[in-house]
Amino acid sequence: MQKVVQDADTAVATVNDGATIMMGGFGVCGVPEHLIGALHRKGVRDLTIVSNNAGVDGHGVGLLLKARQIRKMISTYVGENKEFERQFLSGEIDVELVPQGTFSERIRAGGAGIPAFFTPTGVGTVVAEGKEVREYDGRLYVLERALTADFAFVKAHTGDPAGNLVYRRTTRNFNPMMATAARTTIAEVEHLVAAGEIVPDHVHTPGIFVQRILQGTAYSRKIEKRTVRA
Repeated sequence: MQKVVQDADTAVATVNDGATIMMGGFGVCGVPEHLIGALHRKGVRDLTIVSNNAGVDGHGVGLLLKARQIRKMISTYVGENKEFERQFLSGEIDVELVPQGTFSERIRAGGAGIPAFFTPTGVGTVVAEGKEVREYDGRLYVLERALTADFAFVKAHTGDPAGNLVYRRTTRNFNPMMATAARTTIAEVEHLVAAGEIVPDHVHTPGIFVQRILQGTAYSRKIEKRTVRA
């Protein structure tokens, strides 16, 4: 199976309106920016985006928000994007806020084929509204459904033609688990090496989870919050 594609536009060619897409990244680190850019150019709409955060204005998921391509966001933190704030307060976008640990476990469970699980996080808060709550050993737990998607867009440091991926530092955030929880996983990498160059023990995402892979160029090195002395 030929997994290597020539560019991001080719990689996202099968993404249609209404798709659910998981997007790796923590803040501005580990964001599949070339795939997001291609999705922006393609102009698909009514997307459901599963992403830890809503990106920043003009970068990452922020591009799709500004172009009004997103119908729903499933996220944990959305405080760095003014356009998201505007759309949310005006009721233009549907938002499901999830505690970060629960968010991570819902994706992991989806990749593992576990449909739901109980967690104590969120019991007694708005997070638990409308959900089943059970008591185990004297403690209350809320039932959370797993998360899966049509596509996962992930960013890795190194990959090979078989789709094996290695993440570097903070880019090993939500990318590995998202790669397991989608029907089609598309990876962009900074370095695409020949088969056999990655030491098997160093592989974070085995190639069996990846359907398409491309090498990106000219990655931006964003700083989410620039702090300087007065």
